[in-house]
Amino acid sequence: MIHSISAIAQKTEVITLQIADGPFKPTLQSLTNYHCPDWFRNAKFGIWAHWGPQAVPMAGDWYARNMYIQGQRQYEHHLTNYGHPSVHGYKDIIPLWKAEKWDPEKLMELYKKAGARYFVSMGVHHDNFDLWNSTYHKWNAVNMGPKRDVVGEWQKAAKKLGLKFGVSEHLGASFTWFQPSHGSDKTGPKAGIPYDGANPTYYDLYHPPADPDDKDWYSKNPQWQREWFMRIKDLVDKYHPDLLYTDGAVPFHNEVGLSLIAHLYNSDLNRNHGVNQVVYTCKQQSEGRWVEDLERGVMGKINPFPWQTDTSIGDWYYNKNWKFRPVSWVIHMLIDIVSK
Repeated sequence: MIHSISAIAQKTEVITLQIADGPFKPTLQSLTNYHCPDWFRNAKFGIWAHWGPQAVPMAGDWYARNMYIQGQRQYEHHLTNYGHPSVHGYKDIIPLWKAEKWDPEKLMELYKKAGARYFVSMGVHHDNFDLWNSTYHKWNAVNMGPKRDVVGEWQKAAKKLGLKFGVSEHLGASFTWFQPSHGSDKTGPKAGIPYDGANPTYYDLYHPPADPDDKDWYSKNPQWQREWFMRIKDLVDKYHPDLLYTDGAVPFHNEVGLSLIAHLYNSDLNRNHGVNQVVYTCKQQSEGRWVEDLERGVMGKINPFPWQTDTSIGDWYYNKNWKFRPVSWVIHMLIDIVSK
């Protein structure tokens, strides 16, 4: 069916979104009819590969943003190892991510042996680089970098061993997150020289400049909201994940995000003869409409609805200077989570 909504930026604009036929509509009331599947309630433990081009510098999370902020540790790292971001930007990091030693089947065997019941692949981070054969975005892992369908290969390995398969999307925040790439040094010999993100040639990676009042986690730009919907719907429709994670609240706090959730639920019902088997999880209280996620945190008490913690033994992207957490920390946290 076709569902038309209005997303408001500087002016009201109607965005037409197509979602799968089914009982779920893009409203909070409709989503109260969702029931979390038993497989997720019983799984207890999954493993997530938070991996992509930002791992190349081995300098930790948010590299693609912080390398454009003078004074940040990652800016200094980039300047020393790759050059000034007015010339050598994140676009030049992407080809260095070749994944030449990546063996998803061998890794999945290790994950299953460790006790994982489900596996989650990075789909796209805030860096606006899709790790699948994207229909709508040329900056993807099949076109460049490793030139492999990272999501597809992870999925094949997980399914071969009987693990449920999920994908994570961090794309909604990308528009405002990447805006420092349009800036320049404030001091020094290159003060005022624009970074490479200011070059319109690369707006499809770094995004166009945001409006002055568009600074929140989720952009108010309706064109961006529609692009997000089309790309994440493409991810859902191509891979039919058992779980979809959003890094943030329901995207854009409006019917664009709710439409994607409704599409995910309806398309899953259509594939599974009316029995829901899919999980959507994000960082927003849900009262059972989806699975609430707590990044690096836990519930303070037993919760009547299923929930999820996502955490890491180190930085989110590989950081060679990070001291990893001990095994005892992992075990104690898992016990605490499962008990609630």
